[in-house]
Amino acid sequence: MIEVIQAAVEAGVTLFDTAEVYGPYINEEIVGEALAPYRDQVVIATKCGIRMENGRQVVDASLSGIRRSIEGSLQRLKTDHVDLYYLHRIDPNVPIEEVAGLMQELMEEGKILHWGLSEAGIQTIRRAHAVCPLTAVESEYSMWWRQPEHELFPVLEELGIGFIPFAPLGKGFLTGKFQTDGKVPSAKGGAVYPRFTPEALAANQKLVDYIQSLADEKNCTSAQVALAWVMAQRPWIVPIPGTRRKSRMLENVQSVNISLSDKELTEIDGHLKAIPIMGDRYPEEYAKRVGL
Repeated sequence: MIEVIQAAVEAGVTLFDTAEVYGPYINEEIVGEALAPYRDQVVIATKCGIRMENGRQVVDASLSGIRRSIEGSLQRLKTDHVDLYYLHRIDPNVPIEEVAGLMQELMEEGKILHWGLSEAGIQTIRRAHAVCPLTAVESEYSMWWRQPEHELFPVLEELGIGFIPFAPLGKGFLTGKFQTDGKVPSAKGGAVYPRFTPEALAANQKLVDYIQSLADEKNCTSAQVALAWVMAQRPWIVPIPGTRRKSRMLENVQSVNISLSDKELTEIDGHLKAIPIMGDRYPEEYAKRVGL
């Protein structure tokens, strides 16, 4: 993974997204070691607010917990500051204004440069931004999950907040790879994402086939056209596709060279809206933690 991350820097990638809970901890350690030689050339984003307890993820945005988290992240990332620090999930037991106030303190202390929210609702975003301006909001967005367009995008544009979509390739589904390796992602603890049940996969194959047809027209891969589409939606969108392979990373990077005209985007929009998608994106337990 260190080789892949360093190759990404050499290929022109400047934003690297991780989190305390990934692993937990090991991911930050790997990112920190890999990026140490390039620290002044890159933006490192990490997250707090989810801890592991008896093998399960627990949302915890307590101010003392965030304080502990940032110190641990700085140590693991081998840096004296985090460029972009997210609250990973909204904790209903902690007013977002208090979290925003703490983030302001961390900025004043030089431990973070910017802050953001992950999977937050628009009212929470407004309340947080009023206390300490947000730099970015991270949430899922792709050719098969377009809900952010309805309420979130207008608010982000109004407030001048950037958008960082995770899973821009539909957790790999939009690349067509599930047809070849048969492996589908699962949530922590092995819960099945509703969109990846056998019935949903079969029904949603129409979308994969359509994206492949676009890729054929553009003489590129499905992943590249899916990423190009995401980036074409707004100038302030920066997708964060994940991969374990250097070859896939280099493939993803080339998506910046694919252009989609306004006419093409309009035609694609019509096609996407005509393709029904089966299955929710999260199991019930995870869905409860989104959009508060």
